[in-house]
Amino acid sequence: MRVGIVGYGNIGKGVEAAVTKAADMELVAVFTRRDPASVKTVTGAKVIAYDDITGMKDDIDVLIICGGSATDLPWMTPELAANFNVIDSFDNHSSIPQHFAKVDEAAKASGKVGIISCGWDPGYFSLARILADSALPEGDSYTFWGRGVSQGHSDAIRRLEGVKYARQYTVHVPEAVDKVRNNEHPVFTARDMHLRECYVVAEEGADKAAIEEAIKTMPAYFEPYDTTVEFISQEELDRDHSGLPHGGSVLRSGRTGFNDEFNNTVEFTLNLDSNPFFTSSILAAAARAAFRMNLEGQCGARTLFDVPPAYLSHHSREELLAHML
Repeated sequence: MRVGIVGYGNIGKGVEAAVTKAADMELVAVFTRRDPASVKTVTGAKVIAYDDITGMKDDIDVLIICGGSATDLPWMTPELAANFNVIDSFDNHSSIPQHFAKVDEAAKASGKVGIISCGWDPGYFSLARILADSALPEGDSYTFWGRGVSQGHSDAIRRLEGVKYARQYTVHVPEAVDKVRNNEHPVFTARDMHLRECYVVAEEGADKAAIEEAIKTMPAYFEPYDTTVEFISQEELDRDHSGLPHGGSVLRSGRTGFNDEFNNTVEFTLNLDSNPFFTSSILAAAARAAFRMNLEGQCGARTLFDVPPAYLSHHSREELLAHML
């Protein structure tokens, strides 16, 4: 399977690494909107200007698009689906139906497959939610994130006046998780489930009290949560907060029996040293599925809900039946 990567940030590098571990994949090229001469890939894969991508449509089976959900993927995925099988990690939950419709229209017109929102949330966590809800229709679902770096929240802090750099961690409240595991079926506010830890490098002479107040009162981002702000040096941030760990859990607590007499809890948990590199591994698996589905004649947009799990796997059906079932 011939793979192309669009964009070469953290996700693009992660996909490059994932492809090297897949015996059934070959990385053809990385496409960038930067000057190709300025981009050096880890594996030495060739780098081509994004504007020249259509000329490669006969050389690539699947494009894995590694742009951002805010400004890149809404136009890039449907544009590229006009010529390629495509994969993306679009993660703006409220806009997924509109994004799906745009990709679906483009992919059906071209006879290609576009699998969207292939991260871990949305993505793997979405699968956990639908599987648990299907088996326990009478119950409550909960999603906890962290402890992990929130890149969007970190960026929101960095945009404040007087902030040089920042890292923000989303942290689940352990007591809240325990209540779900104990089948208490709690009703939570955002503050009950998560807290925010902020590590800030301030500009020299900046008003730290004003920065802390601006963070803690920021609507939607921090105001609904218990938030701590710690000011540290750039050296401390580089030493202690340079990574991008993340993770979390999906839990569903439900009852079975004629009189709901049996309690059940389903839990799916991820602990990730690198958020982008794990997300990239899911994108590579989804690329395998898109390729197989398109070979069967399928076209249009899909999500992981629509993908047979066997199509994601590099194992043969015989191996799956013998060892995974």
